[in-house]
Amino acid sequence: MGHEPDKKLKARVNRIAGQVAGIQRMVEEGRYCVEVLNQIAAVRSALDALGVELLTRHLETCVLGHGSGAEHEHAKPMSKDELVAEVQTVLSRFLK
Repeated sequence: MGHEPDKKLKARVNRIAGQVAGIQRMVEEGRYCVEVLNQIAAVRSALDALGVELLTRHLETCVLGHGSGAEHEHAKPMSKDELVAEVQTVLSRFLK
């Protein structure tokens, strides 16, 4: 992953952290339940979008780019079957 995408991902994660902190404040302030639930829905949507971005990058670099040197530095060597199994596991966890 390059420098700029990492910067964008970090900014996205920081926004999500801010949203979660906002939920905590809302609960502590005793805000109306529907307002808190709406914020929870917004955080879930933001987390899903982050997950899709990361999964897309993983598929581009570590799966399609497997063996080309484009993989993440922490990616372990795997066979195509192992790569498919890894993606299947990640997707099953992500889609729950």
